[in-house]
Amino acid sequence: MPTEDPARSARLVYRAAESPEDDEFFRAINNDRIGYMNSNASNALLSGNTRAKDYQSYVMNKVLLGAVVCLPGSPGTTAAPTPIGAVHLNSHGQNLNHHRHTEIGIDILPEYQGKGYGSEAIRWVLDWAFRRANMHKVVIRAFEWNDGAVRLYEKIGFKREGRLREQLWHDGRYWDEVVLGMLSREWEEIGAKQ
Repeated sequence: MPTEDPARSARLVYRAAESPEDDEFFRAINNDRIGYMNSNASNALLSGNTRAKDYQSYVMNKVLLGAVVCLPGSPGTTAAPTPIGAVHLNSHGQNLNHHRHTEIGIDILPEYQGKGYGSEAIRWVLDWAFRRANMHKVVIRAFEWNDGAVRLYEKIGFKREGRLREQLWHDGRYWDEVVLGMLSREWEEIGAKQ
């Protein structure tokens, strides 16, 4: 019985990260300082090609699932899909696989933010985690100063699980890290409502 294409969602296509084809794309993600600050606790304000290559290598080799998020090429043309972001599910290692949980990481280039692509990619990776990888739980984190991310994750269906109080030093003060999670049965309930 045929099923839907597992590498597509309504408006996006997903593919493996490649090198050297995606080197420039990962440099662009790395050079988005605001996006980097909102998704990475590192204190590296000015990061260069080495950090971009490290992130690219991580998405390519060290995660449960790593994908480049793309806009499809125009129908009827041979135009290649346009990379707009990256999404991944962390791997907790062989000794922890029996717990069946993972964590989402996502980066969308600034010019494609605010158009629903991030939430679409998160829903795609949630579906993959629960229906294809048999995960029991998926976690996503947000920094307190990025309240838009927290609202987005809750709108998708994540539940707040806790706060790591004053976990992050940013812009002259300590901020909390917000931890949100979703269980497989909650994802099934969301799917049943749609």
